[in-house]
Amino acid sequence: MEKIIQNIKEMCIEANHFLSDDMKDCLYNAIKTEESELGKKVLSSLEENLQIAGNDMIPICQDTGMAVIFIKIGQEVHFIGGSLESAINEGVRRGYIDGFLRKSVVKDPIIRENTKDNTPAIIHYEIVEGDEVTITLAPKGFGSENMSRVFMLKPADGIEGVKNAVLTAVKDAGPNACPPMVVGVGIGGDFEKCAILAKKALTRNVYEHSNIPYVKDLEIELLEKINSIGIGPGGLGGTNTAFAVNIETYPTHIAGLPVGINICCHVNRHVTRRI
Repeated sequence: MEKIIQNIKEMCIEANHFLSDDMKDCLYNAIKTEESELGKKVLSSLEENLQIAGNDMIPICQDTGMAVIFIKIGQEVHFIGGSLESAINEGVRRGYIDGFLRKSVVKDPIIRENTKDNTPAIIHYEIVEGDEVTITLAPKGFGSENMSRVFMLKPADGIEGVKNAVLTAVKDAGPNACPPMVVGVGIGGDFEKCAILAKKALTRNVYEHSNIPYVKDLEIELLEKINSIGIGPGGLGGTNTAFAVNIETYPTHIAGLPVGINICCHVNRHVTRRI
């Protein structure tokens, strides 16, 4: 279990100090393409902040998030030496304490006493074929998390209903999600499945479209429509409101069309390791 603990610890620190290559590239491209002078200044400030964070090992954002973990476990893997969930949470605890990251988790949603180590994490398990373990860790800040939405649409609402749901969520979020944002969308499943799909969509490379043709077209169309709204960098106006729209789908019931929207701010922190 020590290998799990050590990797999770390192991933917590890495994700909070360094952007993934695709997100860095998005930011640099946005500076070149932004049409608003004020928006361009905001993006340049974000780029400077990113450089300082990496050089001085200061977190990219003061909200170092709640640790969300997607873990794929090969069915031939056998863990020894204790509980896997305990090991994951111990890795988060060490990462946030040793990395001097802000502890933002409370034990009870009403009583609000801080756990002082940012545990427990939100953990999504998936059993797959093979003998490897793949871990994706995504610290999720709550400025953008609070802008999440679930729409339980009727099948008759169709793809136009999906578009309206996504655009409504983005417009309602406005500057609160710290744009430019990445918009994760989950379509199908049920109430909780579409939300998990939306969260997972945020961890996909923003330059990789869905391999389902209509979904790819929908991602491209929604990104264009979102960027025409004019919210812009920092919510101060401009042409870069979102970097990407990532959509994941899943089979659903004949009577429903669930749509989950999970928005992430411009840092969209995540890191993946295979053990």
